[in-house]
Amino acid sequence: MTTHVEKLAQFYRTRDRMPSYGELTTLLGFRSKNAATYWVERWLEHGVVKRDRTGRLLPGKALLPIRLLGDIQAGFPSPAEEENVDTISLDDWLIEQRESSFMLRVSGDSMQDAGILTGDYVILERGRTPKNGDIVVAEVDSAWTMKYFERKNGVVALRSGNRRYPTLRPKETLTIAGVVTVVIRRYKTL
Repeated sequence: MTTHVEKLAQFYRTRDRMPSYGELTTLLGFRSKNAATYWVERWLEHGVVKRDRTGRLLPGKALLPIRLLGDIQAGFPSPAEEENVDTISLDDWLIEQRESSFMLRVSGDSMQDAGILTGDYVILERGRTPKNGDIVVAEVDSAWTMKYFERKNGVVALRSGNRRYPTLRPKETLTIAGVVTVVIRRYKTL
């Protein structure tokens, strides 16, 4: 089973999608789609793949994890040994409520002091009630923005993470689209 899973994982990584049953038949060297169907059913049992509502295959936890090799000292240098501590699925680690989460790409510098820069991605959770200090994406008087959420004496203010920008106080409408739960930055593009 491992060799087949490795081939499936390689296909997924190189094409950024799951194979069709026909492609899976060819990929695994089978003559019929029945053999591919057999393996898909086994993979479903073991969490290697899953299906969406329409029946299409999606990667399961076994295709998504990345190895956690240990800790690294960010202060003074210290000896380090590579040790396979665990594997982590980034989706499982970063996204608590998959059904209510979505991702946006950041533009602008109004949250730079919060460490959120142009080109970063943020994962937000819809339906979460924001608390003071949470970073939210909100529609304020028909304009969208990302700011710190603050409520004092029942009055909501949206504060920038950059002193050059003013604090916003809704004049007419405020709709919170989601609370930022994760910030992602890629240092090197593929």
